[in-house]
Amino acid sequence: MRTRILFAGAAAVLLAGCQTSKPTTAAKQPVLETLGTHEVPVSEFAYVYRKNNASAPEAGTRASVQEYLDLYTNFRLKVLEAEARGLDTTQAFRQELEGYKQQLAQPYLTEKSVTDKLVREAYDRMSKEINAAHILVRVAPDADPKDTLAAYQKLQALRQRVSGGEDFYKVAAEASEDPSAKENGGRLGYFTAMQMVYPFESAAFKTPAGQVSQPVRTRFGYHIIKVNEVRPAQGEIKVAHLMIRATPGMPAADSVTAKKKIDELYSRLQKGENWEKLVGQFSEDVGSAANAGELPPFSTGRMIPSFEEAAYRLQKPGDLSTPVQTPYGWHVIKLIGKQQLPSFEEMEPTLKSKVSKDSRSELNREAFLKRIRQENQFTENKAALDYAFSKADTSLTNGRFKYTVPATAVKAQKGKVTDETALFTIKGKEYSTKDFLTYVQQNQRARPGADARHTMQLLYDQYVNQTLTDFEKSNLEAKYEDYRMLVKEYRDGILLFQLMDEKVWSKAVEDTAGLQKFFAANQANYQWAPRVQATVVSAASPQLLTQAQKLLATGQYPVKRTVPASVTFKANTAELTKAGQDALDRLATSLSNDTALTVRVTGQIKRGETATLAKRRATRVADYLKSKQVAAGQITTNTNARPVASTALLSVTTSALTGLEEALNEQNPLAVKVEQRPYQKGDSKVVDALPQQKGTYTTQQDGRYYFVRVEEVLPAGPKSLADARGQATADYQNYLEKEWIAELRQKYPVSINQTEVDKLITK
Repeated sequence: MRTRILFAGAAAVLLAGCQTSKPTTAAKQPVLETLGTHEVPVSEFAYVYRKNNASAPEAGTRASVQEYLDLYTNFRLKVLEAEARGLDTTQAFRQELEGYKQQLAQPYLTEKSVTDKLVREAYDRMSKEINAAHILVRVAPDADPKDTLAAYQKLQALRQRVSGGEDFYKVAAEASEDPSAKENGGRLGYFTAMQMVYPFESAAFKTPAGQVSQPVRTRFGYHIIKVNEVRPAQGEIKVAHLMIRATPGMPAADSVTAKKKIDELYSRLQKGENWEKLVGQFSEDVGSAANAGELPPFSTGRMIPSFEEAAYRLQKPGDLSTPVQTPYGWHVIKLIGKQQLPSFEEMEPTLKSKVSKDSRSELNREAFLKRIRQENQFTENKAALDYAFSKADTSLTNGRFKYTVPATAVKAQKGKVTDETALFTIKGKEYSTKDFLTYVQQNQRARPGADARHTMQLLYDQYVNQTLTDFEKSNLEAKYEDYRMLVKEYRDGILLFQLMDEKVWSKAVEDTAGLQKFFAANQANYQWAPRVQATVVSAASPQLLTQAQKLLATGQYPVKRTVPASVTFKANTAELTKAGQDALDRLATSLSNDTALTVRVTGQIKRGETATLAKRRATRVADYLKSKQVAAGQITTNTNARPVASTALLSVTTSALTGLEEALNEQNPLAVKVEQRPYQKGDSKVVDALPQQKGTYTTQQDGRYYFVRVEEVLPAGPKSLADARGQATADYQNYLEKEWIAELRQKYPVSINQTEVDKLITK
């Protein structure tokens, strides 16, 4: 949805923050301008102007104010027209705006001071790395108090064991409910801030090295943490790697072969062979091989430990590790660079985003709920609360609680509570017991064996928090001017998009007659500069360039992807088998879909067969392809049979230059690139540097090797509409928009209050 708003034209970008055209309190404010009968308050324009021009050096000058007012007026005229046409009343519009409002509300449903504190704390912690182990006793976040107590007591008993001298790792392997502990003894390796759930992270950072923490609860259960070591952060590292795949379950012989390969490659690298070349040729990590083995930057705790440790041991860019084994295979790692922790100012935006999604956001939400309880005068009715909780029984814990809304409302008598009694109030607004019990029925889930009253308490807490949040959301526009203006910006942006698409964007594309007329009237704007028609071949090495030139001279390039593995016949006949027909059907489809493809069929002699049979089979293949609507010109037959093991030989070539690239780029997709098109000045640095006349040229630039064949010198002259369609369509859109704005200014005459405009000029 955001793309549509941002694409609503230059005016929408400039006028970010515009108010709706429907006046609220505008009549009581000074008027800046009148559009038809609609008055635009000074305050609306002033807010938008300040928001979008605060940092501009020319802000406040007469030229700046006047230019912005012109854009603003055009924008408001369009929105006014959209409203007049009722585009703001459609269901689709309302749904889209509501979606935006939910997104825009999020920053206002947090506690900024808490966020700022959490962001700073996270940054400070990122300067250290902790090596730790843990023991876990699982308990659900919403477990009954008795289950919570049992888990806590079990963990305390385990803590007493390790405090009494038992080996922490043995106890973890024996008793921890973290499945990995049986193998790793609870060891977690090194980690820093934002890599563990927040309560766990906090406990680890507060526990001195060599000690065991008190029990700490997370959403997984209760933990005790043994901190082994605290060290300065190693920062972020960027490396490349060359990998030979070797998985734990592979046959022993394959594993030995993989080790021999990596050792040989490491030896060649030690002797100075080109890293990029060897990676491109041999690395079996397809995701990185085409990019010289480069991996995204990472920090402690983000990679397989053996890989990470070897990478961080490298000191200088260009250093290579000895072969390192991981569960994925063998690696040689090359250091590209290291970067220490960036400044707080650099990291603050990223950290804020992470904090909002991290488990520490729960602290923020708790603080937010506490504040809005106070601001909105939340009060509970204990008697009504007791009445509601009295409804809790085993039907609730079994997920079958039913609540029947009373047929008639019975108001509470003095001292008596009914379903209509207010359970709590928010700023004087009452929420009845009936509302809560309806919520319970709709949101219950089975919790066999749980305490019914505890289950009701969980649902009540959810209901109160949701109700408080919804109440706050409904009052954001009245409470925060920035939010109100932002919602109106998005509202107007949606309306503007709909109408601009109809009147300008789609119209320019669909109105072909209008576009042709506009293009003819403005032909002088669409002219070719002098050009050359050329074929440009770019190669990674001189050897590849030579191969490309040889292929280019033939005009036909081998294609492997469409060639059947074999075409089979029935014994001692020229009759195709079903498998042979299927193979040719697939080939026929490829040939029919791509007329640049040609196939050559060569008869072949199997042992014990005659040359005559081989020729008949070649002819049969050609005839079969023709019967499948393959053009005769795409098929050639070679009846000079020769003895080979298979029954028929097919070779496919293409005249398309993409075939040349495909033929030479099997190992490296960037090895060779071919383009054939007109080039005018500025299109290509390589072509620009060559004589602008027919001929062939070889050159080298930026580490690539080029062969250029200039086939024709094209003089300056007019472009056709097909050549200039993109530019002409954009110009036609601008023309349509200007015409439309002129119509709107006639429909809604613009009257400027220059006295109020002058008050906005401060320079």
